[in-house]
Amino acid sequence: MTSLPTPTAAEAPADAIPRRTWLSLAVVVLGMSMALLDTTIINVAIPTIRTGLDTSEATLSWIIAGYALAYGVALIPAGRIGDRIGHKPVFVTGLAGFTLASLWCGLATDPTQLVVARVVQGLAAGTFFPAVTALIQLMFPPSRRGRAFAIMGAAIGVATALGPVIGGLLIEWFGEAEGWRSIFLVNLPFGLLGVLAALVFLPRGAEDGAPHGTDLVGVLLLATGLLALFVPLIQGEEAGWPLWTYLSLAGGVLLLAGFARWEIHVDRRGGSPLVPPGLFRRASFTGGVVLALAFFAAFTSIFFTISILWQAGLGHTALEAGLVSLSFAGGFIVSAALSDRLAERVGRTVLSAGTGCLTLGLVGVWLVLLLIPTVDLTAWVLLPPLALAGIGAGLFIAPNVEFIVATVERSEAGAASGVIGTAQRIGQAAGIAVIGTILFGTLDVVPSQPGPPSQADLATAFGQSATFAIATNAVLALAAFLLVFALPKEVPAEGRPPTS
Repeated sequence: MTSLPTPTAAEAPADAIPRRTWLSLAVVVLGMSMALLDTTIINVAIPTIRTGLDTSEATLSWIIAGYALAYGVALIPAGRIGDRIGHKPVFVTGLAGFTLASLWCGLATDPTQLVVARVVQGLAAGTFFPAVTALIQLMFPPSRRGRAFAIMGAAIGVATALGPVIGGLLIEWFGEAEGWRSIFLVNLPFGLLGVLAALVFLPRGAEDGAPHGTDLVGVLLLATGLLALFVPLIQGEEAGWPLWTYLSLAGGVLLLAGFARWEIHVDRRGGSPLVPPGLFRRASFTGGVVLALAFFAAFTSIFFTISILWQAGLGHTALEAGLVSLSFAGGFIVSAALSDRLAERVGRTVLSAGTGCLTLGLVGVWLVLLLIPTVDLTAWVLLPPLALAGIGAGLFIAPNVEFIVATVERSEAGAASGVIGTAQRIGQAAGIAVIGTILFGTLDVVPSQPGPPSQADLATAFGQSATFAIATNAVLALAAFLLVFALPKEVPAEGRPPTS
């Protein structure tokens, strides 16, 4: 038998991708999946953390929002640092820190320690995440980049959508009392594998001639401004909205205004601002930032509400609460895998369809909660609207940033990705802060007879609060739908970067 000739380098396709590059893609997708999984897996564990560590309602919000906020603050400087010194060392450092912080979360002995560990975990996730997008841009030529980002988009869908289910399974296996620790400790083997593989396979990814120096003043102004806004949003309801909460909100606005002026100042004097002001001269980029805020505020807090309703209100297990999200996960995964091709064919319409489906799905969930007595709720009645919402979220996720980051210069890709990722994480934190305030602020458990409230009393009270919370999610989704039209109708052909 005569063997087929092996193509020489000259005969190989010009855009052929080496096996090592695909292995590198697997490494960064693994790290990305871990960071995204931790944004949703926590939702199903909130009720068990509440009882296991005897946490307050505000602390529950901080466990989620603190991670998202720290994650968002770290994204921009990490993207800029990666542009200057190389994305490989930033990725490895961030992933190692994320793994160690996961161990800390899993071993936390009190609510304060868990919140601090989650903030550190979020900082580490935000450190390595911008390197994912930047390395894909550097490793793949434009003609093959779409396939790489399609793989990444599918992984985003799987990691984000299956988080509640995986969390429920882990808590079921390890027990309600301490099982919540497993959702953090499960990161350890994957994190160690990811760090070792990154050291072996990833290219350095440094940008030649990139300016040096870090805008520490900008980082400080941004972080303190966001913190001043979110502390009263999360603590205000529990504290009774005293004067300091309003002063803090006003101070946060002033600090963020100062951050904007400082960035302009740094740029005018020829420095390297944390957020290049020139990015916001592009209408599509500016519109995309606002859109990201609204969209992620709308959809990431859905399962915070449903998990608490299903466990604290209806008395179901964490696994049963996680299974409620299966239809959402299925719709998300399928539509995320198809979104790249659809974006090529129909342009911005895929984003309109995504935000429209999310809005209709959330309106459907709201109607179910409004019209069906809470004690009669089953996962089956929520299946259709959650599936529709999942389809919408999957259609939106990858193409959104594809329409935005492709408009910036290659040298600013890390910063642009960081800005969009920060907007997404701030939106997520804001969604949790607002939805948590509405959910717990409207909660009024009234016993139907003398003595402690029955399960039916709890179901009625949590059902009413969840109805208000989901209605707020639907309004935010509608705002995102309207904001889609600020984006261009088509994507420039050069780049196809995905979301965080």
